[in-house]
Amino acid sequence: MQKKKENNLLDKFVKKNYKNELEKVLEDKFFDESAKGLLLEILYKIETGYKDYATVKKDAQTKEEYIEKFIHIIKHDCKTIKIVKPTSEQSKLLNGRTFIVKKEKSEIIVLPMARKLLYSIAKISKKDKIVKEKYFLVDTTLSNLVNVGNNINMVEPIRDFNGWSWTTVPKEIESIEYNLIYQMLMILIGSKFLELWVKNKEYVIDYLEEFENRLENIYGKANTTKFIESLKKLSIIMEQKVNPQIKEEINQIKNEVEQKVIKFEDKTSFIEELTHQKNKLKEQIKNIDTTINNKELLQQEYMRRNESLPLEQKIFSMRILTEIMVKERENLIEQLEKYNELLKPQNFLKEKEILENKLQTLNMAIIEDIPKELEKELNKIQEIFLNCLKEKVKKAETKQDILKLIYQFRYYNLLPQNENIKTYENKELKNKLKEFGKNLIQKAIELKVMQELAKDADLNYEITKNIFQTRIILLEELCIKLTKEKDEYFIQLFDENIFEEKIKLEINQNINKKDLHIRPNKKIKLFE
Repeated sequence: MQKKKENNLLDKFVKKNYKNELEKVLEDKFFDESAKGLLLEILYKIETGYKDYATVKKDAQTKEEYIEKFIHIIKHDCKTIKIVKPTSEQSKLLNGRTFIVKKEKSEIIVLPMARKLLYSIAKISKKDKIVKEKYFLVDTTLSNLVNVGNNINMVEPIRDFNGWSWTTVPKEIESIEYNLIYQMLMILIGSKFLELWVKNKEYVIDYLEEFENRLENIYGKANTTKFIESLKKLSIIMEQKVNPQIKEEINQIKNEVEQKVIKFEDKTSFIEELTHQKNKLKEQIKNIDTTINNKELLQQEYMRRNESLPLEQKIFSMRILTEIMVKERENLIEQLEKYNELLKPQNFLKEKEILENKLQTLNMAIIEDIPKELEKELNKIQEIFLNCLKEKVKKAETKQDILKLIYQFRYYNLLPQNENIKTYENKELKNKLKEFGKNLIQKAIELKVMQELAKDADLNYEITKNIFQTRIILLEELCIKLTKEKDEYFIQLFDENIFEEKIKLEINQNINKKDLHIRPNKKIKLFE
């Protein structure tokens, strides 16, 4: 009892420290009182709900890491936070949106909503590009997918957890699709890696390559190749969903790349064209050299250029003109060197391959029916995801490994697929989910994580499958009861605080009591 009291006092001390730390940061900020109040409210909600959040997710930052990140962003990345009331004159700044983040000004303008402010805080700290430019097109789309997913994930502890229950309202999620994809990434690769990815300030590490290598080590090359391909395509589809005008840009780039590919196909004509361009560059460089070294010609160039320039852009001295022309010369030489490199046979073939890969990506990006293709690709990546999880089950050796997978599979089952259905209600995934659930439960029984309630694997699954749909937070405390009413069997899950409604068993025909390891009407603990 004494130890428990000491722990409670320690908890209160830690909470007090974080509140004091945030208040100290806020003393140096010119935020209005409503902004400061909302930030303290967010901290309180984190303190209240984070334990349940971490229990449910199983793979999450510690509460201390999360709060320190939250305070760090406010301290270093937020100069201004404006809370505007929906009906006020200031709300016109939002132009119908719930928040605006101006990274260049370190400014947030937001309605008085804790989750919207927390989302804005998550967003303001991030670089727009976290995928290297060599990954044509997906450098932008995949950066957005990971960043947005991470922002949504940061809001989850205060959005879905209040200290006594776990409730998800799909309409409160900024993007259901981005969230679904990001949560799969978290389950596959872990939160620590994804946090490092979004914090990638140096831009030295190729995190997409590292991500692919880690997936391959755990789930094999075939699964990884399919998953990465689907992930890239989904990032492009989602970008077009949230940013429709990008479709026109993609078509324009595609036409330009196609023209270049055509030129590369006729090598002789291409070399002739490149040689012609080289000669033009050499002539331009020669003219610059001649002009710079001849005062009269330089004076003429000075007058010629200024004649066509508006006052604010005029060149005010010959010295400045010389500096401009030297810079132009450097750019021309750089272009000339690129042409020289391109004329080398090995580089010609390499450039041709790069263009063909770009064209392949662009062809993949041309999508006519975005909603239809999005649904199709989301189902496809989830099938690959479940195949990856099979590998985790096979490799699981400890009770902790399997228990973590049970929690993660339960969490995934309860993720919204859209505003109307959760994962376990997705008809396209029904067979895959059942197959994986059965395998997971069997492995849990083998490793003595769960009790076997029936001899037959199908019957055992039907009795226990509702653990993947329950929102009772601590699974280890789950109890189960089987009841029979007339010719029908019912299952009920509960812990000491929550009693869930009775659910009829789908398998009701010819159940032999000898095949059951659970007595009707007797409550038993499901996890050993």
